[in-house]
Amino acid sequence: MKTVRLLVILATFMMPHIATSQSSYLFVWAGGPGGSDFMATIDANPASRSYGRVVASVPTGTAGMPHHTEQELGPNGHLLANDFTAGRTWLFDLNDPLKPRIIGSFGDVAGFSHPHTFSRLANGRVLTTFQYRADANTAREMRAHGSSMASMNNSQPNATGGLVEMDERGRPIVSARAADPAISDHFIYPYSVLPIPRIDRAVSTTTDMNLGDTVATSQWVQIWRLSDLKLLRSIALPPGAGAHARANEYSGEPRLLADGRSVYIHTFNCGLYLLRDVSRATPVATLVHTFDGTDCGVPVLTSHYWIQTVPADHGLVALDVSDPEHPREVSRVGVGADEQPHWIAIDHTGRLIVLNSAGKGSRLFIINFDPANGRMSVDSAFRDSGSNKPGISLAGANWPRGFKGNVVPHGVVFS
Repeated sequence: MKTVRLLVILATFMMPHIATSQSSYLFVWAGGPGGSDFMATIDANPASRSYGRVVASVPTGTAGMPHHTEQELGPNGHLLANDFTAGRTWLFDLNDPLKPRIIGSFGDVAGFSHPHTFSRLANGRVLTTFQYRADANTAREMRAHGSSMASMNNSQPNATGGLVEMDERGRPIVSARAADPAISDHFIYPYSVLPIPRIDRAVSTTTDMNLGDTVATSQWVQIWRLSDLKLLRSIALPPGAGAHARANEYSGEPRLLADGRSVYIHTFNCGLYLLRDVSRATPVATLVHTFDGTDCGVPVLTSHYWIQTVPADHGLVALDVSDPEHPREVSRVGVGADEQPHWIAIDHTGRLIVLNSAGKGSRLFIINFDPANGRMSVDSAFRDSGSNKPGISLAGANWPRGFKGNVVPHGVVFS
């Protein structure tokens, strides 16, 4: 009996420590000119002496354009991270934050190239968007430019890619092409995808990551049957009015709303669309909000709040979306006039947001978020040693394993 009581006491004592340690790191997928892509671990425990410091890293050996990771760590402690220009994806084991390791990597899958978004399914598989068909033209282009940024500055249109359901190591189970003969605009490039198992649907968007693409306007959203990846229909987001006439172009990130059937979709031209009746024959998309400027990046949907990166405002805007047809702004926060926010992710408590900036500052920020009222504030304690400026500078930092120079971060997630 004493032994049992002792075990209970020990378990009670240890649980808070475990819970704290599990959310005390950031994993940053980054790279830069002249150096290998790498996954770095940053101490994100405010009580730690090394708060905001790089404490571990692992390089891939490939230099290119580190791009999307999953938006949160997988339930098995693994994370998929893609170098878009190299057309290669790495699978990381991050169960020990101080010893990140590469499990493996893969390139083309099921005849498709250049994956972009990875969405884990309840069956352990991953639903993935691939922008292009891995045909001879794409292969020649990649060989001609190697893994440089120029490989994604091709003025010749690529062939349409598709969706692949695969395991996390890139072994395909089901795949389907996104080309739709029912529409005249054949420039369809799967960008992001939202699986909705409850209604056997998936919703994907269509922005081309090729910087040289001056043809595709990517106003399309595609609806699929999730169980067999049958493409059911492609619908165009309706244009806005006046200064926001092109708010429908460059469809980006879809997120599932509280009713389990309706979807919000942001565009890189800073529109926010409500997609209703996803499971029916005639889904309806409506423009419900616009943000300032263009190039609005990755959003987060948490509880009844939509949090949007808005580069024109150099910060974030939070909307209360309790009424999806009439979202209302409740908060905004800026991170500096030289910053261009692009990627954000939220921790499991729903109270901390990590934000990266692609601007001159090239910084990471922690944003405090209050789920009671949607208010946001910059965490001033997350900053460089000896600096009174919030945020961790990635420009000119001396990173572990010999990487020196301006680091460009992209996907960042909490442990």
